[in-house]
Amino acid sequence: MRASRLLSLLLLLQTRGRMTAPELAAELEVSVRTVYRDVEALSAAGVPVYADRGPAGGYQLLDGYRTRLNGLTAEEASSLFLAGLPGPAAELGMAEVAANAELKLLAALPPEPRSHASRMRERFLLDVPGWYRSSDDVPHLGEVSEAVWEQRPLHMTYRRWGQKEVDRVIHPYGLVLKGGSWYLVAAPPDGSPRTYRVARILTLETLPGRFARPDGFELGSFWQAYAKEFRERMYTAEAVVKVAPGREDLLAYTMGADVVAAALAAAGEPDPEGWRTLTVPVESITHARWVLLRMGADVEVLGPPQLRALMGEAVAELVKLYG
Repeated sequence: MRASRLLSLLLLLQTRGRMTAPELAAELEVSVRTVYRDVEALSAAGVPVYADRGPAGGYQLLDGYRTRLNGLTAEEASSLFLAGLPGPAAELGMAEVAANAELKLLAALPPEPRSHASRMRERFLLDVPGWYRSSDDVPHLGEVSEAVWEQRPLHMTYRRWGQKEVDRVIHPYGLVLKGGSWYLVAAPPDGSPRTYRVARILTLETLPGRFARPDGFELGSFWQAYAKEFRERMYTAEAVVKVAPGREDLLAYTMGADVVAAALAAAGEPDPEGWRTLTVPVESITHARWVLLRMGADVEVLGPPQLRALMGEAVAELVKLYG
């Protein structure tokens, strides 16, 4: 265990440069005191690691020092091939580059990890888009990705919800692939980061010059916070429903597993017939009507009154239609 941690510490210093003891401790999930001992052990083993004192100080390796150890286990090498999604790589214009990198990685691996990685590639496939939908058409993705990489400002015509077209000058910070759709995280020159769906970019022009990325911006943290805020903003109302015995799974499939799981955790015991009363968040009353009609007679809406009335009207129309 300690040998693996020492190797991780060495690779952190090699890839990131100077790091403080608290930063290393956070990355390795150990105490600062343990970091001190591990650095002493590396130094005793002949690794040229030294410390700079002062507020901007930290540990770093002697300039030019590189370890030849890659530390890849068979499982770690295999996981890299799961990360190589051919579809997204092709959309970014990197299909050939990704394929060449994969071949070079396989050639560089020792026999056992190479065999393990080859089996992983043969037996597991990541298909990003969900069922009943295809990936977005993203003709501007290559130019967007280049602007992200080169820190080039962009001028675009963008189609917002409701078919409204707007012009924007933006600084592109990063790209995110979510559920088969590409999203651009970008900000106006004097504004805060926001998200744009790349498939809705109608025209695009790369502007001259470069922009400076804001200090401290981290794409993963931003996207995680954005996704949480989006979920909270999406649910604007609540519905009280009774679910037929054994149909909770169907409700979870219809309304979302996390939403129904939270509702079940807060629900009381079933009634004598086995029906359970749940309070579930919904996007809107009209959207809830459309979603809950898919459950047929396996769910009864108790409230709010407006939603129950809409369900009754829909059922009356169905009776009129089918007799």
